[in-house]
Amino acid sequence: MTTTLISGANKGLGYETARRLIGEGHTVWIGARDETRGRAAADALGARFVQLDVTDDTSVDAAVTTLTEAGGLDVLINNAGIAGPYVDALDQTAADAERVFGTNVIGIVRLTRAFAPLLSASDAPTIVNVTSGLGSFGAVHDSSRIESTIIAPLYTASKSAVTMLTVQYAKALPEFRINAADPGYTATDLNGHSGPQSVTEGTDAVVELATRNGSGPTGTFIDRSGVAPF
Repeated sequence: MTTTLISGANKGLGYETARRLIGEGHTVWIGARDETRGRAAADALGARFVQLDVTDDTSVDAAVTTLTEAGGLDVLINNAGIAGPYVDALDQTAADAERVFGTNVIGIVRLTRAFAPLLSASDAPTIVNVTSGLGSFGAVHDSSRIESTIIAPLYTASKSAVTMLTVQYAKALPEFRINAADPGYTATDLNGHSGPQSVTEGTDAVVELATRNGSGPTGTFIDRSGVAPF
């Protein structure tokens, strides 16, 4: 039985990923900052709940202990992320940057470091980092793509960092399968439900990477159509 932890999984893409992976036979842990919402999501799906704030070392360490005592971990999905303020570029502050990067980038560093020893005990240690085409030079310079029309310096830069972190961790941990997934423009709270894709479509790449059972390449960046430009 594959055991999977998803950060930020009480709603949106994380919740749908959990639902689909449970359908694939995974034992899924819903990681969420808010205990009430997280437990409700886990109960609705038939998942397990662990309190998890990716910006807090104490919370993450406690989650590691919980999963260790429960039997281990095979797949870590770094899904938690925030958009930051919806203001003009020059109105975004250093404090805003610290908050966005603290969740979207440093959170991945924190969870990867904390859970790597537990994952190492798995026969197929897997990490999936949820990134975005908005962090892709290829996408944002392609006038045929929606990504080229959006100006959001902090969020987009954080997602570029996520994709490069994925490559670097993949090189550093060759025994793992570590890949990045771009959900695409999906209707979620993050964009006011403006995206044309459903959450099911938006989780295709994440689920694909999470169900490879240790096979396939590492250090790649994919969307639901396959390898994506970076």
